[in-house]
Amino acid sequence: MKIYKSTFPDVTISNKTISQRVFEGIDPDMTILVDGPSGRSLSGAEFIATVQAIAGGLTARGWGAGRTVALMAPNIPEFCSVFHATVWAGGTVTTINPTYTAHEVNHQLIDADADVLVTIAAFAETAAQAIEGTRVKDIVIIGDAPEGMIPLAEVTGPAIKEQVAVDVAEHIAVLPYSSGTTGLPKGVMLTHQNLVVNLDQALPPAGLGPGEMTVAFLPFFHIYGLQVMMNFYLAAGAGVITLPRFDLEMYLKLVVAHKTPALWVVPPVALALAKHPMVDAYDLSTVERVFSAAAPLGAEVAIAVGERLNAKSAQGYGMTELSPVSHLAPFNIGKPGAAGKTISSTECRIVDPATGQDMPGGTDGELWIRGPQVMKGYLNNPHATAETIVEGGWLRTGDIAHFDEDGELFITDRLKELIKYKGFQVAPAELEAELVAHPAIADAAVIGTPDDDAGELPTAFIVSAPGQAAPPLEEVQAYLDDRVAHYKQIRILHTVDEIPKSASGKILRRVLRDTHQS
Repeated sequence: MKIYKSTFPDVTISNKTISQRVFEGIDPDMTILVDGPSGRSLSGAEFIATVQAIAGGLTARGWGAGRTVALMAPNIPEFCSVFHATVWAGGTVTTINPTYTAHEVNHQLIDADADVLVTIAAFAETAAQAIEGTRVKDIVIIGDAPEGMIPLAEVTGPAIKEQVAVDVAEHIAVLPYSSGTTGLPKGVMLTHQNLVVNLDQALPPAGLGPGEMTVAFLPFFHIYGLQVMMNFYLAAGAGVITLPRFDLEMYLKLVVAHKTPALWVVPPVALALAKHPMVDAYDLSTVERVFSAAAPLGAEVAIAVGERLNAKSAQGYGMTELSPVSHLAPFNIGKPGAAGKTISSTECRIVDPATGQDMPGGTDGELWIRGPQVMKGYLNNPHATAETIVEGGWLRTGDIAHFDEDGELFITDRLKELIKYKGFQVAPAELEAELVAHPAIADAAVIGTPDDDAGELPTAFIVSAPGQAAPPLEEVQAYLDDRVAHYKQIRILHTVDEIPKSASGKILRRVLRDTHQS
């Protein structure tokens, strides 16, 4: 067995909760959270007091220890307060994409067995529809609440000054949803220990310094935004300027105004920073580092963005199931196109997915990872857990990769079905299930088509139902509009006579792509 080990010293496994670990890094006198569009802010002391008061309110209403709070909000300071209040009170947070339709939110509320839903007024109508048939009876609104819903300001109580006791190795702190290597989105059970150890693994080589600020547009409902942007920064004694949605002009203005030394982006934003003419209108001389993740960043773009901003440019690798980091370029010094080096207390293998045998050095195979940041498993899905975490505690990533002679990881392909659209996960199985429910569609398969701007475009191949005309793209998109989030929308549509059922996964994608191209 050929095992690639980290060259960094192992970390000590902590018995702290994620909130305890974050709180100990916070400077009480520093402004640690700023709402980018409005400028309203919280100091470290104000943030901790707010968290403890909301924790008291959650407990008083029966939404504390042992309960699950569904949090569906954009990047605003209150997201951070509600998240940490829930875990401080001994509860679990399931983070929900605020662009989800009521249909998608309903599925997650049921699967996660949520007790209450916290959102903002703009999503109140979606929330009201989504709780039907779930155990959620109350909707808490950040800000002014519509009639029948509870303002967050009323969810306060006697401050809970100490962390409610939990078993950090077993208690689920957060339950984000991911498609993993295949199938429908699944609840990823991440314990306090998973989150804390990953913070301790990644913070030293990430090079974050106390007092530095960064602009966070990467959504907090996604593990990249939640851990790297929110928890890593707060625990490092640094701070976050929240941006509810990405807007290049607003983003550049905030970077300039707050003199941020590090930019954390996804490949489409890295491409904009490298090529968009608007960038020349802003003085970005304070930017020292540009870090990209969530999808592979090509070497050419990585070099271009670094040269344009006169900054170090690098990337990292991770998965929701890895809490999320397993590889990064130490201090943003890495090779163009590489996903970084293995972080501390982490081991890797490169395995032939067909035989399960380890591949020779420098040869492509499936990346397997073992370490204390590996998830506890998938909620209510032991079969998917057993397929992903195999004997010996190895997590199968579904990504094809190799290590070079310097220990740099290169991701070269994807074995898993997952489509990455602008850094977001799109599960083919989820879209296929929705498409075959259309009365004019008998069968469907969904793949990703490479695209320079988006990474991949969700592309559907459909077989029309007997006696029915195949619906055009516009009709299919209209049908999906209230069933899936906008980023999951089908962008390209092909009508075929049949879907090759004998093939699966990567082979199916190649058959469909080759058939279309021919």
